[in-house]
Amino acid sequence: MKSRLTLALCSFLAGSFLAASSFAVAADWPQWRGAKRDGMSADTGLLKEWPEGGPKVAWQIEGIGEGYASLAVADGRVYTQGNVDGKGMIFCLSEKDGSVVWSVRPPTEDREYKHGKGNGGRGTPTVDGDLVFTIGGGGDLTCLKTDDGEVVWSKHLVSDFGGSRPGWGYSESPLIDGDHLIVTPGGDQGCVVALNKKTGETVWASTGVTDKAHYCSATVVESHGVRQIVTFTGGSGNKRNPGAKPRVVGLTADTGELLWSYDKSANRTANVSTPLFANDQVFSASAYGTGGGLAKITRDGDAFTAEPAYFESKMQNHHGGMILIDGFIYGTGSNSLICMNFETGEVTWQARGAGKGSIAYADGHLYCYGEKNVVALVEVNSKEYVEKGQFTVDKKDYPTWAHPVVANGKFYLRDMNTLTAYSVAE
Repeated sequence: MKSRLTLALCSFLAGSFLAASSFAVAADWPQWRGAKRDGMSADTGLLKEWPEGGPKVAWQIEGIGEGYASLAVADGRVYTQGNVDGKGMIFCLSEKDGSVVWSVRPPTEDREYKHGKGNGGRGTPTVDGDLVFTIGGGGDLTCLKTDDGEVVWSKHLVSDFGGSRPGWGYSESPLIDGDHLIVTPGGDQGCVVALNKKTGETVWASTGVTDKAHYCSATVVESHGVRQIVTFTGGSGNKRNPGAKPRVVGLTADTGELLWSYDKSANRTANVSTPLFANDQVFSASAYGTGGGLAKITRDGDAFTAEPAYFESKMQNHHGGMILIDGFIYGTGSNSLICMNFETGEVTWQARGAGKGSIAYADGHLYCYGEKNVVALVEVNSKEYVEKGQFTVDKKDYPTWAHPVVANGKFYLRDMNTLTAYSVAE
């Protein structure tokens, strides 16, 4: 009897513990747009409203250099990159207090990346187990050990793959797909390449797609039973494919063969935001007078087609990304935050909020980071705009283009050389 009572008590206590712990779930953010590349954090138990002036600062550091790179957060560490004292640097920081664990200069970089619109790296590091991968603004591709920053291998998107660096620098965050690392050098030798993630050796190059690179970070989807790499390109400009427009492409993940393309949502200036995918449909959008459209991916035998479903010019998503939640798209366009129905394209509301910028999702809310340094917490609500807090951070010399991150009870904002971690756990 005693053992039965003991077992019952243990079972009750375990159940109580699980029930209690289910109210708060911490989660890493190991790559661009989070664990699933969809802009969504699995964190729960977060503040439902912000106090006046914003949430409490957990820590703040200076010295990560110039750059628009966002953050990867994994296993107690934070990764980013920037230009420091004329050198491009990759940083590993402590998640606890922001102190530098290690910093490394990419070995293939002959000089730091500079540009009049802001110097430094643009792409977010990608953490995969004990390895971290980065792409610098000039095209240096580096694989390092997360433990101490030791360089495992390095390549250069221009010199090693014949890449065509876009005008504002490479801005891609590398994609891991199983044993492959997917990157977009652009150019005659293949717009997109897949590398062995452990060695850097080429597995395939999309020689049938020789478009120029633009500023998009690819995603991987499965449609009609075929795993596909989906990304924006900058169109052609080479002898092999002189007529290709800027477009969204779907490539087979195992060979890089072109399956389909869709060009209505692309422009010739800058195609940045990672496309959204659901139910064999892809939504993509860009700015510069363009907008966003849904393409339905169909299959007839081995032939794939991207059939236009609708187009909405209001969703001119410049750089800040879009998030798909319960059948609705949230993202900035026309200097406002927009909510629209994914299936129909109907805009259900549009509000100024934090203005044009980037967003992340966590625990029923959107974390909006306006490029003019206005920050807002917005309830996920497809019927109306409901703001739950707003504050402004000190403005630097350039717009704030680094995307926000929510991980393990902290909300991260980067503004060039400054990184601030806010406590947002209840």
